[in-house]
Amino acid sequence: MKDKQVAKILKQESLRQKGVINLIASENYVSKDVLEALGSELTNKYAEGYSKFRYYGGNEFVDKLDDLCKSRALKLFKLKSSEWAVNIQALSGSPANLAVIFGLVPVGGKIMGMELAHGGHLTHGHRVSITGKIWKQIPYGVDKKTEVLDYNEVKKIALKEKPQIIIAGYTAYPRIIDWKKFREIADVCGATLVVDMSHIAGLVAGGVYPSPFPYADVVTSTTHKTLRGPRSALIFSKIDERNLSKKIDQAVFPGIQGGPHMNQIAAVAVALEEAKNPEFKRYVKQVVKNTKVLGDEMKKLGWRIISNGTDSHLILIDIFGTIGMGGKEASDILEYNNIIVNKNTIPFDMRSPIDPSGIRIGTAAETTRGKKEKDMIVIAKKINQILRNKK
Repeated sequence: MKDKQVAKILKQESLRQKGVINLIASENYVSKDVLEALGSELTNKYAEGYSKFRYYGGNEFVDKLDDLCKSRALKLFKLKSSEWAVNIQALSGSPANLAVIFGLVPVGGKIMGMELAHGGHLTHGHRVSITGKIWKQIPYGVDKKTEVLDYNEVKKIALKEKPQIIIAGYTAYPRIIDWKKFREIADVCGATLVVDMSHIAGLVAGGVYPSPFPYADVVTSTTHKTLRGPRSALIFSKIDERNLSKKIDQAVFPGIQGGPHMNQIAAVAVALEEAKNPEFKRYVKQVVKNTKVLGDEMKKLGWRIISNGTDSHLILIDIFGTIGMGGKEASDILEYNNIIVNKNTIPFDMRSPIDPSGIRIGTAAETTRGKKEKDMIVIAKKINQILRNKK
């Protein structure tokens, strides 16, 4: 690279990634093939519109790529093209969620989503997000005692508020979600059920987490977490008389975006094909095993684990409740020791989101690097030693 300043930063970041234990639940390491697609000549192509309906010329091959990516997305999650449509143009998870709400909910309408502090996402209607400024969030959360979803309480709120959509699927909820119960709740209050499976998409694809597709009307997902692809997003929608896919397509373009990033779409197509391999199924099984072992070991060392465990790729640890340290300080001390986590609120947190009570830990990235259960025990002991000694 001729630009020495940028080349230096790229080299530094590469060395940083290689020199740390990465426990960020929303990060992973992509293959060389995914990186090659991201850096391909497709970066040069502007392809505003959809396959066969573009506004510029020169789209013979990008249309083929578009169709291929859609086909692979449907096949990976065992969906029939006669029953489900998929939009592959959303640039990341937040625009994908915004597009769904923009397409399906009138301005000022009600979005029912989990409270951010309980594990929900900003784009599920939180007041600081555009989704909470244009629409009204009807929040729900977890039970204070068990720290897991109380579906009866969710149903009561839904019946009272009658939201247009209910969003299930979260950014910091470690337990398996009962999609069937959410379907029943959506039906009794007349809501569209939207599932955000961004964090668990790879687990669903690999068969270690229940699929939301038999129950959801719309499913959104990022592609860069457990799915191990580039930064991008997918929006699946049922094909029926409601024209969900048409409304969502129009919301993505021209509603909130211009031309798609075709290099990104190529990289998504590569990642989707990789996720069909038997190796990927072994990988996600190991992710869940690793997370359970890490959580159990932390419990043995005296740390309070939110919901008392995990069924997925992540755990939440109550740092403040265990040793009186804030999540920011814990994150900073661990990073100083080359262990990367993120500070995170916990349910009913009394501290600020800037310095919350907890940290969130995920094992997807380190499992990609080949770590197994025995490594998780070592990592847990390291975390315990660093935080208790404030090294």
